[in-house]
Parts: sequence; structure tokens; C-alpha cells
Amino acid sequence: MRKKILLTLSCLWLFITLPVNAAWYEVTGSAVVLQSEAQARQSALEDAVLQVIRYAGADLSSFNRVKPYLKNSRDHYQFSGSELRQITVTKTSKKSGSLYLTAQVEVFPSARTCHKVQYKKGLLLGEFDIRSPQHASLGGIYQLGNNFTAILKRQLETRSQSFVVSGTTRVQINPGYPSQMVMLAEDHDAQYIINGQITDMTSTLDQKLLRNDKINRQFAAELQLLDGKTGEILMQNQYREMANWPFSRTSQVDTNSARFWQSAYGQAVQRVSQNMMLDLESSLACRTNLPEVVRYNGNTVHINQGRKHGVKQGDQLVLWHSAGFIDQNGIPRNRMVQTDITLIVDRVYEKSAELSVEQAELANSIQPGDLLTKQIED
Repeated sequence: MRKKILLTLSCLWLFITLPVNAAWYEVTGSAVVLQSEAQARQSALEDAVLQVIRYAGADLSSFNRVKPYLKNSRDHYQFSGSELRQITVTKTSKKSGSLYLTAQVEVFPSARTCHKVQYKKGLLLGEFDIRSPQHASLGGIYQLGNNFTAILKRQLETRSQSFVVSGTTRVQINPGYPSQMVMLAEDHDAQYIINGQITDMTSTLDQKLLRNDKINRQFAAELQLLDGKTGEILMQNQYREMANWPFSRTSQVDTNSARFWQSAYGQAVQRVSQNMMLDLESSLACRTNLPEVVRYNGNTVHINQGRKHGVKQGDQLVLWHSAGFIDQNGIPRNRMVQTDITLIVDRVYEKSAELSVEQAELANSIQPGDLLTKQIED
């Protein structure tokens, strides 16, 4: 006999249907009505699904696989090959310029998803600048590059499942100098480097005969992802949103104010940062995390990852000798050679950990710069 348990959590209701790995969640998502109700409905549905993924502990990287289907305005969605199995829209309503959508979502969370078995990966975040500063003259929003960097950093720190922001840097990120990029990543204990620019903030005037003129403004940005071990480019993506600019053409706008971030344009900027975070999850969640040996003393090894990365006492890791080299074109090539050495985590600190070598007779072969991988139980 199947039983149902109801748990109320804010606006999110959880219906657990036995067996325990199958769960129904009822949640309400919301979105500001900007370009059209259809676009607002899609955004509200996406908001509801993301709430469920985070609460259920499902794989965030799976969201991008179902996102294209949410563009279709239907009452029921069914998926296969994903932790999200079914979505049923039960109610929609509008209030004060926002659209609210209530949906029931069936989830089969897996205990073996990448973010649950891997350590979090360190990211170094470069400062986003405005490629054409004259684009910022409307409203005087010349600081939006700094604001966007902070918003993306917050997305990665609070909403991602697979990352730790190791730091931000004002040093110019130049993929044309891979060896310098590797050193920069090493200085910040980062496995990957994120770089980007705001490329378009132009506006157009939509003139109305009987109503006030409406200003539509673009927000476009590019994202570049570099491998901190080799300096090579792993991903290059472009993002674009358009939204109403609700401020007068002569006003100076404070991009640190709640008024800006609650506006249609501020919401569009935040959507871009969320889409970047989701794309990084999809690309990197299942890539192997590589803690590095930073010091060793006898049978004790120190690594550059700790509690904030998910390292726990008793974890078992396998050692790999780093045999990287620089080719004839000056490009660093990463090469790893697996050893028979296993290590056990003895003590865990916030950003580092101490491990003991199980094969004491092989400890002398360990060198700073060697890499480790977490041993995953079958």
C-alpha cells in the first residue's frame, strides 16, 4: 500500500511516495512579466524546477537537458534519462506585474550523481569589464562590470553544487599565454579560470503614439572557461537578454541599489549570471576534481583542499604523479601517471587537509605538485 507524507516548507510542499527514492514536490515559481506572458510563464516554470532540484538534492547539471522542453506551453511534461521524471502545472496566476506558476514535479534523486561523489572544484573568477564603455552612458552604469562579477560569484557560491570560488582577480586573463594562466591558477588553488566581458548594453526607443515611450535595452556577455592545469580554453559561450529600461534617459542609476536589481533590466542581468552558472555545472560537474600535494613530511601529506571542498575524515584517495611538460610551441601539456599509493584523510581544515600514506615504503616517491583523485566506492 502506497502512503503519502506531506511536508510544508515555506511555499514548497513535499509529497514522498514510497519507495523513498521517488518523490513528488509541489512548488510555486514566479517571474516578472517583461516581454510577454509566455516568456514569464517559462521563467516561472524554470524557477519552480530549480527550487525542486536544490531542495531534493538532485543533479543541477540535469536542468539544461530539460530546459529546452519547458519553452513549450503545456500542462504536463514527461522525461526519460533524467532525475526529473514528470512536471504537472496545476495553477497560474498574475499579481502586481508578476506571474506565479504552481507545479508538481516528480524526482528520482540518485545517490551517485557527480556532485555527491566528487569534491567541489576551485574556480578563479576574473573581473568582467565593459568592452565598449560608451554603452554604459545611458544611466551612467559604468560599474556594472564589477556588479556582474559579484553577482556571478554569489551564484557560484550559493547556488552551484560543484564549485568553490577560490578568489577573484584583476589580473588580465589571456589564453594566449597558457603558462602564465597555469601559474595564476596555482597561486589561487584553482582548477579552472573564468573570464568574460559585457559585450552589448545598447538601447532602442520604442515610440508610442498614446503612451509613454519605452526603452528596450540589451545585456549581452561572453564567458570563457580555462583549464587551470594547462591554460587551454575549455568553453566559450555567448549570452543575451533584452529587457525594458524603466529609468528616465537623463537619470544616473545606482547599480548597487535594490531598485535597479528589482527592475526588469536588473532581473535580466541576473538571469544571464544564472545561465552561466548552469552551463558551468553542465560542463564541469562530472570532471574529476584534482587536489594537489602542497607539502609532505615523512608519512604525512598536505593537500590544498579541505572542508569547503567537501573533504571528509576517512576519505580514501589515489596518488598520481604529475608528469606535465611544455611542448615545442610553449603550450603546457598535462600528463598524469597513476601510482599504487593510496592515502587516507586524517585531519580536515577549511581549505586544506592532512593525509597519511597507507604504503609507507612508497612515501619517498611523493612530490609537491602530485595530484590525487577521490576513490569512489562501488
